[in-house]
Amino acid sequence: MSESSGTSSSTTTALITGGNKGLGYEAARRLGELGWRVFLGARDEARGRTAAQHLAADGADVTFVQLDVTSDDSVAAAVRTVGASTDRLDVLINNAGITGEPVSPEETLPQHLIPAFGVNVLGPIRVTHAFLPLLRAGHDPRVVMVSSGVGSLTITTDPERMESTVSHLIYPASKAALNMITTQYAKAIKEIRFNIADPGYTATDLNGHRGTQTVAEGTDAIVELATASPGRTGQYRDRDGAVPW
Repeated sequence: MSESSGTSSSTTTALITGGNKGLGYEAARRLGELGWRVFLGARDEARGRTAAQHLAADGADVTFVQLDVTSDDSVAAAVRTVGASTDRLDVLINNAGITGEPVSPEETLPQHLIPAFGVNVLGPIRVTHAFLPLLRAGHDPRVVMVSSGVGSLTITTDPERMESTVSHLIYPASKAALNMITTQYAKAIKEIRFNIADPGYTATDLNGHRGTQTVAEGTDAIVELATASPGRTGQYRDRDGAVPW
């Protein structure tokens, strides 16, 4: 695992939240293979360090960063950790997410939404805000928000799409909110590109590994948006192209 105190001017740097498993881990692996310097953010220190060590054993330049996206103090400490190793951040991937409790819409109460919105919506806002100074110092800085097709009003009202069969107030609403937040960032902060990746129905622990795609396929849009330079801002894409809002 890298413990270097500086970053070459030609090395692309990236921070991934929720990087110890699933899509975050696979994205870290793929970006590490490209020679990027990856800061692997994870709430659980033991799991995060283990994940970073596994990637480093395969030759990736990976540094573990303890990062709980629901905690102001943890995020501030993460900024200090990253800032001690590099003077810039080129790519931020806001990947950490939870589905929320499996309650039906008629049983859902306001308090049921709080944990998922805390991670899926407030987390990306907290992390993005804290890392803006390092991002502004980056080379063509870009932020990738990991959303979902269930955050699309068009898709979830299309009876031909699997996503239209989901009846859950919590996770879809949080991803729809994240999508709107991303478009507002894209309009307001012109010097940083903000885009949304829909991984698709990918086999991860969020769905009990019932997804029909591999994690490699699920990270295609994430990696595409992270690596496209130069590129557009305000996009919503999956591995096949643009996703309807």
